[in-house]
Amino acid sequence: VQLQASGGGLVQAGGSLRLSCAASGRTFSSYNMGWFRQAPGKEREFVASINRSISRSGGVTNIADSVKGRFTISRDNAKNTLYLQMNSLKPEDTAVYYCAASTGVVTSKNSMDYWGKGTLVTVSS
Repeated sequence: VQLQASGGGLVQAGGSLRLSCAASGRTFSSYNMGWFRQAPGKEREFVASINRSISRSGGVTNIADSVKGRFTISRDNAKNTLYLQMNSLKPEDTAVYYCAASTGVVTSKNSMDYWGKGTLVTVSS
């Protein structure tokens, strides 16, 4: 599967952005999907995941504690697209955001099989 993230940009603290990840190739709905981010000088970290499902909107979600209550992950299997709605953004959310796909359980960046190119999110104070 090929993945392409988009929707990043510059936003003021407290603002919102919605990232999208368009998938092509094998059946999108068969993958567990995740968002990760990497800030300058830091390790790539888990942000959120959503399980595969036969339904259009996907299955169980998991959100990192650092963004819980502010970020929401969703998917539209009919559109082969993954989303990350980011609200109440903080300067510490500044990072390159990556979408990724896994044929197995999403536990960490090491469990992902396919990666898209990232999209930069910059939050100004």
